Amino acid sequence: MGETENLKLGERGAWLSIIAYIILSSLKLIIGYFAGSEALTADGLNNSTDIIASIAVLIGLKISRRPPDHNHQYGHFRAETVAALLASFIMMAVGLHVLYDAFISAISPKDQSPDIIAAWTALFSSFVMFGVYKYNFKLAKNIKSHAMMAAAQDNKSDALVSIGAFIGIIGSQVGFAWIDTITAFIVGILICKTAWEIFKDSSLSLTDSFEGADLKDIEDLITETPGVVSLKDIKGRYHGSSPLIDVIIEVNPHISILDGHKIADLIEDKLKKEKDINYVHIHVEPDEKELNKQYTS
Repeated sequence: MGETENLKLGERGAWLSIIAYIILSSLKLIIGYFAGSEALTADGLNNSTDIIASIAVLIGLKISRRPPDHNHQYGHFRAETVAALLASFIMMAVGLHVLYDAFISAISPKDQSPDIIAAWTALFSSFVMFGVYKYNFKLAKNIKSHAMMAAAQDNKSDALVSIGAFIGIIGSQVGFAWIDTITAFIVGILICKTAWEIFKDSSLSLTDSFEGADLKDIEDLITETPGVVSLKDIKGRYHGSSPLIDVIIEVNPHISILDGHKIADLIEDKLKKEKDINYVHIHVEPDEKELNKQYTS
């Protein structure tokens, strides 16, 4: 399955997240308001930011499917990464707002506990979001999409946040009303944490970061390829969810150009089959040590 088809499949997961978040955020904000639960209201605000984040991911996936043009010769695959970066800013702003409201509530604490319906709403929401997480996690693994994997992890954190809200509301029911406020603090921190992680991953991708461990595995695979004398240089970066690898290998200087080309083809096939890397640029050079021996003999 090609990159474009994978991105199209990823849109299904984005739409599922959007629909789930619209329903759950509306439910939580309404019930949180009337039941007097700060934790459930904070959870609802969290889901409202997730709507925007999921829409941003959806738009990014759609733009990424556009074919290359004269301004984007490598395609538009980084659009999904830019969308995730913008979504992280929105999530961070809302997380800070939730923390501010919880701080104000701590200064002027309330004695009344929220209605028990708020707890069951939070528990129901956690089950729904865990189901969405399982679907998007499986989808992200199948299509190998970093953006969808980030969305799936966000779904999982939302399920955990709802469980935390449930625990906080139940605790307030047994005479500890302040637990609801403490839970709102925790929810705000989790929102900010998720926003920071998405921002960090997106920033690293946009600045051409690549995991050293991944490069080491690729390096071992190349050096073990028959005909490769040495690996002179290797670089990696991501273009959206697709890794791009630049390699310089040294081969026996006495082989033909055709044989050198065959070695490069063999490396490309191995990287595609074993690492699912479709974009590899290989520059073939003669072995310098062998050339020096020839010049000095």
